[in-house]
Amino acid sequence: MDIFSSFDLIIEASIIVIISFWFNGISKKTNIPSVLMLIVLGIILQYVLKMFIPRLPDFTGALEILGTVGLIMIVLEAALELELKREKLVPILKSMAIALIGLVASAWIAALIIYQFIPEMTMKSAWLYATPLSILSSAIIIPSVGGLSEAKKEFHIYESTFSDIMGIMMFYFLAAEFDPAQDSGVVGFAGNIVLTIVIAVIASYAIILIFQRIKSQAKLFLLIAVLLLLYAIGKKLHLSSLIIILIFGLIIKNVKLFFPGKTAIFLENERIHQIYHELHIITLETAFIIRTFFFVIFGITIVIASLFSLNVALISVLIIISIYAIRFGILRIFVGNDILPQLFIAPRGLITVLLFYAIPKQAEIPTFESGILLFVIIATSLIMTWAMIRDKRKMGTMLDEIDEELMARNEAEDALREKGDGLEEEVLEDVEATDTLESPQIQDLEIDTDGEEEPPTESLS
Repeated sequence: MDIFSSFDLIIEASIIVIISFWFNGISKKTNIPSVLMLIVLGIILQYVLKMFIPRLPDFTGALEILGTVGLIMIVLEAALELELKREKLVPILKSMAIALIGLVASAWIAALIIYQFIPEMTMKSAWLYATPLSILSSAIIIPSVGGLSEAKKEFHIYESTFSDIMGIMMFYFLAAEFDPAQDSGVVGFAGNIVLTIVIAVIASYAIILIFQRIKSQAKLFLLIAVLLLLYAIGKKLHLSSLIIILIFGLIIKNVKLFFPGKTAIFLENERIHQIYHELHIITLETAFIIRTFFFVIFGITIVIASLFSLNVALISVLIIISIYAIRFGILRIFVGNDILPQLFIAPRGLITVLLFYAIPKQAEIPTFESGILLFVIIATSLIMTWAMIRDKRKMGTMLDEIDEELMARNEAEDALREKGDGLEEEVLEDVEATDTLESPQIQDLEIDTDGEEEPPTESLS
């Protein structure tokens, strides 16, 4: 049976997108990450496909392309949400510091664990393998934190975005050590970042000024194509290309900040607002589609048997413990006591998988089992799910208590009001009765024998 014909592929892809949309609805109600459900769907499809074809196709190339484009869309989506204000400078710097310290410390401990337990592993390779396992997944975090308070949600968006960018930069810096042609040392790496920022700023200003003058309605995918082109060229030149995407998103979101004073005359505000609004929608939709197929395909490629290795379980559990122990210490120092559920929102995902496939041939260690990758991704996602559900229940309990207090207070006020109304009526009745008895007109009122009332006679003086 041919299940890869053109019409069959259209039907299969459409059903996957519909299921993914349904997963998003479930995720909002239950706080179970939709990414986790997509991976499970991929695992199920793996067994379904094996019933029809003896050998699964190699999805490595598809994963790399989807992962790269998905990463660009996710970072752009996050950047379009970040509003730069003076009062947000401290939260941004704090999030950056937490992301950087967490990344380096987690990679260091994970490298020690991998080096200790995996034969043939060198310390240099251990650092390279540990880096993807130390990067937060904005692909999982950003869609999952919508129900948190505004401050906590912004913290996670900043932290996961910075973790993605700095983690990728750190990975390629370490990978360059295995290729003498690319290894430029710390000074060269710092110069690379500065050059990338300069190119990003110039390119962003040029794109905004040019695209606001394009009259055609079909220009948003042209804009995305230009960003993808800049990213790819940047990677060819060994630049930190994600910085280009991040800076463009920040500039178009905060265009008034980057075009201050008289420079604002170069802007057509209505067109810029329209471009931003439409770009935000298209980025959101594109990120959803790419994330869907990436994690489903990743689920199809998973080797379930690797999860049942004792060595894989031991290494993975030690890495997971180190992740949360380091995170606990950092959050207590920078945030204080209010670290829930932030402590447990540290999933690994798209970046981890993408960078794992990007490890250079010279650094590959055959004895490293990919099950470690899968174990850490699933475990950290499940821990985040538990924390989010627990936080939601706690918030629900607090709201219920507040509702009960308000209801009890309202009932008490109603009872007092009813009692007060009853007392008021009794007092009014007593007053009316007293007034009736003491009224001189009533006292002087004469009633004749026929029962008819006659007005009182006035005495003549």
